[in-house]
Amino acid sequence: MRNSLLNINAVAVKELRSYFASPTAWVMMGLFAFLFGYFFVTYLQFFVMQSTQAQFGGAPPAMNINMQMVRPLLGNASVIILFLLPMVTMRTYSEEKRSGTIELLLTSPLTDFEIIMGKFLGAVALYAALLAVTMAYMAFLFVYGDPEWLPLVSGYLGLLLLGSCFISLGLFISSTTKNQMVAGAATFVLALLLWIVDWMAEGSGPTTASVLRYLSITGHFDDFGKGVIDTKHVVYYVSFISFGLFLTLKSVDSERWRG
Repeated sequence: MRNSLLNINAVAVKELRSYFASPTAWVMMGLFAFLFGYFFVTYLQFFVMQSTQAQFGGAPPAMNINMQMVRPLLGNASVIILFLLPMVTMRTYSEEKRSGTIELLLTSPLTDFEIIMGKFLGAVALYAALLAVTMAYMAFLFVYGDPEWLPLVSGYLGLLLLGSCFISLGLFISSTTKNQMVAGAATFVLALLLWIVDWMAEGSGPTTASVLRYLSITGHFDDFGKGVIDTKHVVYYVSFISFGLFLTLKSVDSERWRG
């Protein structure tokens, strides 16, 4: 067990270093910080304007920075990661296949499970670093405002789980093709379908609508932004991640047999 954890950690560290050894991680961190910062400033200006209008209008300012600024801000962050994370996962296996190093990887003393978990955790670590960059903006709110920290923590937890789902999906897609661009585009399309699947619930029967809404990957994120950590949402995300990693394991296993 201990050796397995050490092997997973070694693969994860190798993956994380490979991201930062190329411009990929730095470009993504800069882009994510810029886009998040743009939405942060936009929502902050709107919140300040609403507060000012409420004060001068004579009405008591019933403003809640968590609900009226932080929650929609994190919602926009989830849109950004929909576009960025396929760029992270598209190379995980596709590049190994293209360069021919997949044979060395499959003939190494590492098990398929250790390789997959290492690659997954390496990608999640990069994603966590992206989220960590945005905390500088949130620190600004605590310096000059008085937001509640529990909804903020639950919101970031929701983003981490949501992004991990995209990563597990991207790993599976990447393990099925040698072309990075195909892997990235397919991951984005499938993630987008899971994003908008609840739209298809409109006009459907009650049973179908209920199933479609449950399958919506963003439908489970909304409560996290409100500061509610519901076990059914956590179970959905953990199940999604586990299923994505299981499919990746089967895909890699079939590659081993073909090799």
